[in-house]
Amino acid sequence: MDHKRYFPIAILLCIIILLQLLLAVTGVSFFLKELTQAAYYTVVVIGLCMLIGYAGQISLGHAGFFAIGGYTSAVLTTFNFSVFSSSPFIRFLHTIGFIIQRDDLYGKELLTFSPPVAFMLAVLFSALVAIAIGIPVIRLRGHYLAMATLGFGVIIKAIIDATTVLGAHDPITSVPGFSFFFGLEVSSKIPLRIPNYYIAWGVVIIALVICINLIHSRAGRALRSIHGNEAAANSLGINTTRYKLYTFILSAVFAAVAGVFLTHYNGSIGPSEASVMKSVRYVAIVAVGGMANLWGCVMMSVILTFLSLRGVFGSFDDIVFGAILITMMLFAPGGLLNIARLKLWREKIAIRIKKYAKRNSA
Repeated sequence: MDHKRYFPIAILLCIIILLQLLLAVTGVSFFLKELTQAAYYTVVVIGLCMLIGYAGQISLGHAGFFAIGGYTSAVLTTFNFSVFSSSPFIRFLHTIGFIIQRDDLYGKELLTFSPPVAFMLAVLFSALVAIAIGIPVIRLRGHYLAMATLGFGVIIKAIIDATTVLGAHDPITSVPGFSFFFGLEVSSKIPLRIPNYYIAWGVVIIALVICINLIHSRAGRALRSIHGNEAAANSLGINTTRYKLYTFILSAVFAAVAGVFLTHYNGSIGPSEASVMKSVRYVAIVAVGGMANLWGCVMMSVILTFLSLRGVFGSFDDIVFGAILITMMLFAPGGLLNIARLKLWREKIAIRIKKYAKRNSA
C-alpha cells in the first residue's frame, strides 16, 4: 500500500489541531462554530468533486440530497409517535430501542426515533432516491443532465414548502443532539464546541480517505478514463453507466450524511438548505477548487463557506457565488486550482528558475 497518499491527510489533521489551539489562545473560539458548519458543507463538496471531477457529471441538485438527509432525520427525531403507541409495529420498534422516549424543551414526553437510527434511515432513504433518480438521469450528458438534476432540486424544494409535517416555509426546530459514546454529542451546546469541531472534521477526513482510496483503485482509473473520453472508455469494455451511477449515489450519500449531522448540530433545518442557490454554491466551490482536485475543493470550501457564514458577503452572498461560477466557466473551465493547470504552472516556474540560474552562473 502506498502510504504517501495519506500524507496530506496527516497534514490536514495537524492544521485542524493547530487551528483549534490558535483560536483558543487568541480568545476567539467562537469561530469554531462556523468552522464546524463549514466542515459539514465541505463533505457535500467532496462528494460533488468526485462526481464532477472524476465521473464528469454535473449536478445542480445536491442541495436536494442534503435536505433529504437533514429533513428525514429531523422529522424522525421530532415527530411524536405516541399517537401510534397502540400500534404493534411502533411497540416493537420501541422494544428494540429504535424508538425512544424523551422530553421536549417544555418537559412534555415524546416518543421519537433515536438519532442513530434516524441517521441510518435518512442515509438509506437518500441512497434509494439517488438510485431512483440516477438510473434514468445519469444517461444524460452536458446541459441535459444539468437541467434534469436542477429539476430534481426544484421538486425537493417544492415538496418541503408544501408539506406541513416538514414545516412548509418554516424550519423544523428542537432537533435533539446526536449522542455518541463517551458522552459525545453533535449539538451546538457551548461546552461541546471543541468536541463538535473535531467530530465534524473527523467526518471530513473519513470522506477524504474513502475518496482517495477510490481514486487510486481500479474504479478510480475507470472514472478518470470516463472523464477523459467516455466513448473510448466504452470501447475498452468499461461499464461507464454503472460507474457514473455508483459515483452519483456516493456523492448523494455524502450530501445526506452532511445534512443529518449539520441538522443535529444546529438543532434545526430550514427550506433554504434545499434552494437552487445552495446547489449553485456547491458547484461554484468545486469549480474554484479544481474539478478533480480534492484538496483544492476542501481548501476553497472552508474559506468561502466560512466567509459566507460570518456574513462577510452580506446580502450579496448568492451574487458572489453566482459570479464565481460564471467567472470560472468563462476563464477557467477546468477550475482555478485544476491539477493539470498547477502542474503546468510548476513546470513553467521550474524552467524559469533554471534559465535564471544559468544566466547568473554565466
